[in-house]
Amino acid sequence: MSLKGKSVVVTGGSRGLGLGLVEALVDHGAQVTVVARGAAALESVRIRLGVATISADVTDAAAAQRILTDLRPDIVVLNAGATPSMGRLDQLSWEAFSAPWETDVKAGLHWLQAALNLPLKPGSRVLVSSSGAAQNGSPLSGGYAGAKRMLWMMAKYANAVSEQKGLGLRFQAIVPLQIVGDTGVGNEAAGAYARAMAITPEAFLARFGAPLLPRDFGENLVSILEDPRYGSGFAFGLKGGAEVKILEEMAA
Repeated sequence: MSLKGKSVVVTGGSRGLGLGLVEALVDHGAQVTVVARGAAALESVRIRLGVATISADVTDAAAAQRILTDLRPDIVVLNAGATPSMGRLDQLSWEAFSAPWETDVKAGLHWLQAALNLPLKPGSRVLVSSSGAAQNGSPLSGGYAGAKRMLWMMAKYANAVSEQKGLGLRFQAIVPLQIVGDTGVGNEAAGAYARAMAITPEAFLARFGAPLLPRDFGENLVSILEDPRYGSGFAFGLKGGAEVKILEEMAA
């Protein structure tokens, strides 16, 4: 499927991995709308890339419903999320521990429900950002790993609902398999794990091998959307310097 002329909504697309994705989508001819809270960052993206922008809280159910109703996009990428508080299990308050659930999972629920209940038009796709932490855990980031696993499961649940209701929608999980430097979440995580290991953040990130740059992340997602090799996939693993890996196939 060519992205040229396709309407794409990206939440959290004003910085980090989301911004790398927006850059790639624009270069491939998509008509992109970026949803985020920060007005200044949104304005910078609008001026530089010529995209449409909407300032909204992604955890607001009414905003999710309104945006999808107004735009009826072909593709939605749910990328927005909280930067987790870093600390050992015995050090974190419930508020710090649960922040990824209150933001990432809450937003995921509202946007997935809006896509299913509107519904989006048949053939539309919703990509949900998860994390390698969903597979391997992340002992210094509180509820982050569990939240990312829940988003992965919610995308699977959404596919089942789409099938039951005959909607023709496809939901897929995107799973970066390494910590990404120069992003809000990545810098916090790399710093915390590096301190725990008494090494530099650069040395810690080097353990993952080739870095996964935000623009590489974007190009990988474009491949998932356009390349028929990935047509049967449900969950996709992304690593720097490597092709996209299908971690899980769509249910038969």
